[in-house]
Amino acid sequence: MKNIALLGSTGSIGTSTLDVVASHASEFAVCALAGGRNVGLLKEQIERFSPCLAAVIDDEHAAELKGMLGNSRTSILSGPEGYREVASIGDARIVVSAIVGAAGLIPTLEAIDAGKDIALANKETLVMAGGIVLGRAAEKGVRVIPVDSEHSAIFQCLQGNDPLSVRRIILTASGGPFLYSSREEIDAAGPALALKHPKWNMGRKISIDSATMMNKGLEVIEASWLFGLPVNRIDIMIHPQSIVHSMVEYEDGSVIAQMGNPDMRVPVAYALSFPRRLESVHPGLDLLQTGSLTFLKPDFERFPALGLSFQAAESGGTMPAVLNAANEIAVAAFLEEKIGFYGITRVVETVIARHGLVKDPRIAEILEADGWARKEALHVIEGLLK
Repeated sequence: MKNIALLGSTGSIGTSTLDVVASHASEFAVCALAGGRNVGLLKEQIERFSPCLAAVIDDEHAAELKGMLGNSRTSILSGPEGYREVASIGDARIVVSAIVGAAGLIPTLEAIDAGKDIALANKETLVMAGGIVLGRAAEKGVRVIPVDSEHSAIFQCLQGNDPLSVRRIILTASGGPFLYSSREEIDAAGPALALKHPKWNMGRKISIDSATMMNKGLEVIEASWLFGLPVNRIDIMIHPQSIVHSMVEYEDGSVIAQMGNPDMRVPVAYALSFPRRLESVHPGLDLLQTGSLTFLKPDFERFPALGLSFQAAESGGTMPAVLNAANEIAVAAFLEEKIGFYGITRVVETVIARHGLVKDPRIAEILEADGWARKEALHVIEGLLK
């Protein structure tokens, strides 16, 4: 029985993780959960999985959850300290890091310092501090296993092969809701349209990142750290069917792809059980029903977030953290209908242009850059509203 601590239990990855646990109750148990503000769903999860510890975003939500649970045996904590307690709980063998955004960095480091293997679904952790995180994982002797469908695909395609023989990796992207839209149509789109992802059921922030393709840019940075390749050996290919989740090309010209239905329970299960594979209780891929698979080049003009991401990756240092932080603020402003769709990338571009790069930062400097970028992004947004 493998005990799991789950950071971000009420999000899309978190609920997929708990589906996997429920389907393989003889394999896994949940010892700790961390949610955000959705205390109603977290209450249901606590009642179903009986963790000894759970955490929410603040004291107010903790009090509300305690009132809903009554005499539950689960201890309820709150805030950053609560998340750190969940991440480092002694009973857990593996921590699923699925908190959205920069908030996942410190709890993930806490889990590593506590000697836990990491099932990583929080790409921002490596975007912000990839070198520090992976270096610390190596020191502690813990594994970092990717959960994002693209990075899980690459991880699977690398098994049994010499990593030195890799020519390039190819991240696939669905193209989001605006794949076939003109720049004018995209510019006029509001949150309702941008949130309508054609293939994946994701949270609001990630759905917008998919629409701008910032999500794919962040994945390039994450892949560079995970697989030890420079960004000029990482390509992006639009694949609207979302059947091929990513590919690895080797120096002999062979291309190995990982394919499957667009279902996050598959990479979650692989990360939890690695190196074993679990039998799925859900239907597998039927290629006869799938039909044609198509691949397209990404359009950097209609999706300028891609270019900004590559620029930040090449700059390195604190720049990816600034890119991510500015994007989080800009996406929130778009969802609140304060700025337009292309306002997101205008805000990010302005903020990274103003940033004084720190080339080899410590964690404190990364967090300082993150905080600066958030404040700067708010100033830029205020300027756009005038």
